[in-house]
Amino acid sequence: MVARPLIGISTYLESGARWGVWELEAALLPAGYPRLVQRAGGLAAMLPPDAPEHAAATVARLDGLVIAGGPDVDPIRYGADRDPRTGPPARERDAWELALVRAALDARVPLLGICRGMQLLNVALGGTLVQHLDGHAEVVGVFGRHPVKPVPGTLYAGAVPEEASVPTYHHQAIDRLGTGLVPSAHAADGTVEAVELPPSEDGGWVLGVQWHPEMGEDVRVMGALVGAAAGARLPPRQ
Repeated sequence: MVARPLIGISTYLESGARWGVWELEAALLPAGYPRLVQRAGGLAAMLPPDAPEHAAATVARLDGLVIAGGPDVDPIRYGADRDPRTGPPARERDAWELALVRAALDARVPLLGICRGMQLLNVALGGTLVQHLDGHAEVVGVFGRHPVKPVPGTLYAGAVPEEASVPTYHHQAIDRLGTGLVPSAHAADGTVEAVELPPSEDGGWVLGVQWHPEMGEDVRVMGALVGAAAGARLPPRQ
């Protein structure tokens, strides 16, 4: 039996989670994330916030990494003043996840950023964000859907070659692209909906999507990550 690739997923720390008679601080992750990893053929591992200096050792034990969705990235991370519509900062999570992203890039560990995760990937590579965008989160707390169109010849188009309707909930987006990143999908209004690093000779698989594949039935994006992670585990050919 071939071992399934181990895919780490970043998580929240929440102070007031409740289950049964308990209300305690908890490391939380919407169940859609590990379920999607499992459906795509991977083993899911939760990665709660930790000291950034531990990121490289953490990533070294993984076959692939997912940076999950969540709160707005602190604008200080990309040198911008805070827009009044930007949410409260999650500084500990920003620091941890940025360290994870950089460690994965350095180690050529396959990386998928989802919503906030895509935005953090862009910021980690020197890019900036639009702090408020109308029309991509129609109802507070409710996922919407809209079509995204792939850019031919990209990693994303290799996984999903056709225009597809995706689950979406975000009010921020890519402004200036980070170094090396290229758009790989757009919404009808031109918003960049996916970014990636073109594959290089020394390996690496890096993709960020602005939508939430964990809220849908299509496993192809996660399947592409798991496939890349499985390939990265194989010893090099002699």
